Amino acid sequence: GSAAHWGTVFDAMDPAASTVALIDYRGYGAAREHPGPYGFAQHADDVIAMADQLGWDRYSLIGHSMGGVAIQHVLAQAPTRVDALIGITAVPACGSRMDDARLGFFDKAVDDISVRRKIFDVSTGGRLSAAWLDRMAAESDGLMRPEAMRAYLREWATQDISARITGLDLPVGLFIGEHDPTLSEALMRETWMRFYPNATLEVIGNAG
Repeated sequence: GSAAHWGTVFDAMDPAASTVALIDYRGYGAAREHPGPYGFAQHADDVIAMADQLGWDRYSLIGHSMGGVAIQHVLAQAPTRVDALIGITAVPACGSRMDDARLGFFDKAVDDISVRRKIFDVSTGGRLSAAWLDRMAAESDGLMRPEAMRAYLREWATQDISARITGLDLPVGLFIGEHDPTLSEALMRETWMRFYPNATLEVIGNAG
């Protein structure tokens, strides 16, 4: 995905109450041709630099899926500047803890669009149409540099930065769908809600 895939999510927000900035990872979307290094430490630097350019001393962070790891890297790097976190089916600070077989499957998705389609299907609970899966897979083609996708994958799948953020008492809002097969309510309670004492969780019905 890319920043463009947030689509109309923010259209209902009151522009007088909040301002939203979207940023692509290096090697993805509008930043596809941006050189590396590709990794979450560099991405945290980029987010903080963007906030500086906007004149934002403090801000909240929203992340989906591997973006959950990304926002926690920013928090770890600049804890006094982050007011709150919002994680939407978000990977925890301990990583996804994939075994070698599952990591290898995801690694194949870097070069194989059919594997990406399968991941879209499994991660949304196997409930969505073939047309939607085909469109998502097609839209992902050419969206990122393979070496960037592979680098971020290795980090969010295997790295554990939970020691850097555990116990921070900022508000954390977590949102998952009832049909999410892996980033589930049980996982949120075992990880995010254990790491952050002020975390809350909302399970959205009929979503995956």
